[in-house]
Amino acid sequence: MLTAHKQKMLNKALQPTGGPRTPLLQLVGLQVAYGPIQAVKGIDLELYEGELVCLIGANGAGKTTTLNTIAGLLSPSSGDIRYQGTNITTLAAHQRVRRGLALAPEGRGIFTRLSVAENLRMGAYARRDSHAIAADLERVCTLLPRIGERLDQVAGTLSGGEQQMLAIGRALLSRPRLLLLDEPSMGLAPRVVETIFELIQTIAREGVTVLLVEQKANRALQLADRAYVMDGGRIGLTGSGQELLDDPLVRRAYLGEMELG
Repeated sequence: MLTAHKQKMLNKALQPTGGPRTPLLQLVGLQVAYGPIQAVKGIDLELYEGELVCLIGANGAGKTTTLNTIAGLLSPSSGDIRYQGTNITTLAAHQRVRRGLALAPEGRGIFTRLSVAENLRMGAYARRDSHAIAADLERVCTLLPRIGERLDQVAGTLSGGEQQMLAIGRALLSRPRLLLLDEPSMGLAPRVVETIFELIQTIAREGVTVLLVEQKANRALQLADRAYVMDGGRIGLTGSGQELLDDPLVRRAYLGEMELG
């Protein structure tokens, strides 16, 4: 586990010699409530360009609420969301997409009655660069050949794993700078889960910054540059993926529990 002092030293070491580096995403004192129930209780979180960061914790810890608030689907009761150095707390969801922030939601959220190709193009709805959209569609089909082979198929007839790939591909069509992934392995067979994780790793290697919420915490931490642990709406621990994998408290309280489900 990293202490606050060690985390500051790590962040300093990551900064270029020319001066402090601005986080791509920064949450400052973020609080989110559902009526009288406070789901997120004043968290601070930072992501830097090119990182793959995971957010883990037990069910009900506030992970999905945090991602939905970053994406603009929920409004915080207090605190700030800063993206590319700008406060976007009050910005509408579609405006955040235009700025390069995309969400592949929990449950996939695909349009089951539309074709695969129509679903993918929905990811580019905020774009007007038709030639670039066509090139990105071709790239996504290369990255996801099983999806590329099914462009005319009705999306609702895809397997669970194919639907998850479609949800990620749709998010990529917005050409994100920051990709939010919420439980991409949920309900999938182990073989398909590994394919999804390989896809996430490829996306990160291509330069997209990723914030991953994942129930398969052990596997997610193996991929992550850094990680945060949420507990009861708060950030309890933070460190590199390997540090949290090696932390006895994390292994006992989180990894074993979540790997069972």
